[in-house]
Amino acid sequence: MIPRDLSKDIKTRLQSISGQLNGLIKMLDENKDPEKILIQFKAAQKGLDKAHFLLLDEVYRKALAITISETVEACPGNCGNEERIEFIRKQFPDLELNSLTDKMKEVDELKRRLESYISENRPE
Repeated sequence: MIPRDLSKDIKTRLQSISGQLNGLIKMLDENKDPEKILIQFKAAQKGLDKAHFLLLDEVYRKALAITISETVEACPGNCGNEERIEFIRKQFPDLELNSLTDKMKEVDELKRRLESYISENRPE
């Protein structure tokens, strides 16, 4: 679920972009200067990219936070990955969107190793 304030922000941005697109259509109909049209295309694209970024940031950041939390809980204190888990946990607040997917893969791999470690060391 997308937080209400984020949803509102994204919708506001999309409405603004919609206005820019209507302006572009009007500029094309009126045969305006191609350079001015290009500037408006770039502005609309930048707005769309920002709205897209906000949504992805929310989705990936939340998923990574959950995975980090589950991985920390799964480590019994002597799982051999404590330092790496702690390093990622401390980095989390400052991670950029382009590094979130890489960290998700890394944490997923750590979680997989922990599950394997736990199943191998489970008392019978």
